[in-house]
Amino acid sequence: QVHVVESGGGLVQAGGSLRLSCAASGRTSNTYDMGWFRQAPGKEREFVAAISKSGGTTYYADSVKGRFTISRDNAKNTVYLQMNILKPEDTAIYYCAADPRIYSRTAVSSYRYWGQGTQVTVSS
Repeated sequence: QVHVVESGGGLVQAGGSLRLSCAASGRTSNTYDMGWFRQAPGKEREFVAAISKSGGTTYYADSVKGRFTISRDNAKNTVYLQMNILKPEDTAIYYCAADPRIYSRTAVSSYRYWGQGTQVTVSS
């Protein structure tokens, strides 16, 4: 089992940047696929980005492609989400998720371990 904790959220103006961190504890993080999801008020949780166990492969939602970058440092058991050119529609609670055996990198149900989330608010 792994425990994940997000940090780095906050309030930023449109066009600005934030970097989210997800610290994993428990079993070594390189045995888990990791993903970032977000949930805006009144909307379902949606996929943002995912990264393979080794960090060699990354996946992005079309809405963030070219603006967000997911990365991981397995030595530090940490996954990052660098968010640039932020837009008001990026406002949401961002969640980190992990699972050792996923069937889909983009499906919420594929990940068993979730953090509590960190709020990102982008003002116009």
